[in-house]
Amino acid sequence: IGLPEVNGPAPAAFRRSQTLGIQERIRHFMQKRQAWTRPQAASLAVLPASADAGGGAARSATGIERVTAFSDEDLAALCEAADAAIIEGGGFGWVNPPGRVALEAYFQGLLLVPGRELFVSRLEGVLVGSAQLVRPPRNNEAQAFAAHLMHSFVAPYARGHGLARRMTLRVEEGARALGYHLLNLDVRETQLAAIRLYEGLGYIRWGVRSEE
Repeated sequence: IGLPEVNGPAPAAFRRSQTLGIQERIRHFMQKRQAWTRPQAASLAVLPASADAGGGAARSATGIERVTAFSDEDLAALCEAADAAIIEGGGFGWVNPPGRVALEAYFQGLLLVPGRELFVSRLEGVLVGSAQLVRPPRNNEAQAFAAHLMHSFVAPYARGHGLARRMTLRVEEGARALGYHLLNLDVRETQLAAIRLYEGLGYIRWGVRSEE
């Protein structure tokens, strides 16, 4: 199964949670960033593959970036987004929010792990999601042609802008640039919107893991 070529329409907007916890977090997010509004369609142009961001690099208002360092503001925003996604059951790995200290340590440590690249989505200048491109270990020569897309999420308050789709395509570009021919990913069966997204991009469901 090769990496798909994508020319189709963007998927339907993801469902916004109506639970009280998420709504409280949305209001908190809005209060901290009073200028945050829904962007116009003209601001949603896909960034070129070279538009990677490091410590002091210029950042777009809305787009997808590969990051190698965090500012304090970006790290706080990404932790807030991850926290909201975990509460909604967004498939980030945790079932319950681990707390801000644990999330900060996780993302800071992630940048130090060989074989992983972190891509983030930004909406109106604020980090609202991320995805990881994971390369196979060097001693796994049998799977040297395949990489993994892992821990992809977009905060509930930033869904409906096509960021999940664009982030997936950006990870695909990164995988192709590194010479990989296959991109694997896992999705919980309850994540119907994510399943529709990936199948719409040409991914093929090749197996289901048993709980036994």
